[in-house]
Amino acid sequence: MSAEDGPVSIRDMLAVNLKRLRTRRGLSLSELSRRSKIGKATLSQLESGTGNPTIETVFSLSRVLEVPISDLLDAREAGGLRVVRAAEVEVLSGEGLDLRPLRRIESGDTVFEVYDQQLSADSRRDSLGHVGTEHTVVQSGRLGVRVEGEEAELGPGDYVGFDASLPHSYTALDGPVRSVLLLQYGRDQRPLPPYPGAPADGEAAR
Repeated sequence: MSAEDGPVSIRDMLAVNLKRLRTRRGLSLSELSRRSKIGKATLSQLESGTGNPTIETVFSLSRVLEVPISDLLDAREAGGLRVVRAAEVEVLSGEGLDLRPLRRIESGDTVFEVYDQQLSADSRRDSLGHVGTEHTVVQSGRLGVRVEGEEAELGPGDYVGFDASLPHSYTALDGPVRSVLLLQYGRDQRPLPPYPGAPADGEAAR
């Protein structure tokens, strides 16, 4: 999420991408506000680059616009070796949860997003669902996972995967939890080209 001349802020990238994706969807600010349950004034601030996006806001917009989260937050970069230092990545924060976007990977018709995910002690993160398939590998701590009534408890090294469109929650069971979050999107979950000039469905891949 950083260009060669320095980091690009989440706020700035969201401002550019949100307006573009909303326009391609043919949605007014009022209609997007109604569908996402985010205030029109807040959306206006986000599009102008003056708002403060939270995890909840970004996931809600991803769900309503039916696009990967990185389509809202990412800048396009050249290939080659890429090292991402944790201390240099801007944090996307929510209630009890910090996400650090590390990498967007495109392979054929599939997009993967890699995040460093940190859930604070005694916190619970609820989601109504969003586009994609969710994969999580716990690095430290104990994580409680609930997906549409099913529950699991994970420790370091354990993995869980599920359809992210289902309501789900993460709970820190014994102190803070750190994990790697991988979001996976298929072609059928990416109805819009992710950036200006990208090939639409049916066209040759980059």
